[in-house]
Amino acid sequence: MYQVIIVIHVLLGLGVVGLVLMQQGKGADAGAGFGGGSSGSVFGAQGNASFLSRSTAILASLFFTTSLGLAVMNSQQSVTKDLIVNSQQDVPAVAPAKSVSTEVPVPVESAK
Repeated sequence: MYQVIIVIHVLLGLGVVGLVLMQQGKGADAGAGFGGGSSGSVFGAQGNASFLSRSTAILASLFFTTSLGLAVMNSQQSVTKDLIVNSQQDVPAVAPAKSVSTEVPVPVESAK
C-alpha cells in the first residue's frame, strides 16, 4: 500500500509541475488586448486560464493529501530505518591493526 501511494504521489507531483509549466504568466494577457491573437483558444478567452488553474489546484490538494498520508503511515511504523545505524551493525568486526612503533632509531656514532 505504501508503494502505491508513493507512485501516486510522484505522478501527482509531475502533473502539478506540468500544469504549472503549461500556464501562461499574467503578462501574456496584456498582448491579447493589442491584437496578439492569444486570447482565442480552445477554452475561450478566460476558459483556458480557469481550467488550468482549477486543475492545478485540484492536483496540488491531492499532492498535499498524499504527502500527509505518507507522513502518517511512516510515523506509524515501529521499525527504525536509519541507514547509518544499520550500516554499522551490518559491518563485521575487524581485528585491531598491529600497533606501529613510533620510535625512530637513532644512529650511534662510534667514539674514537
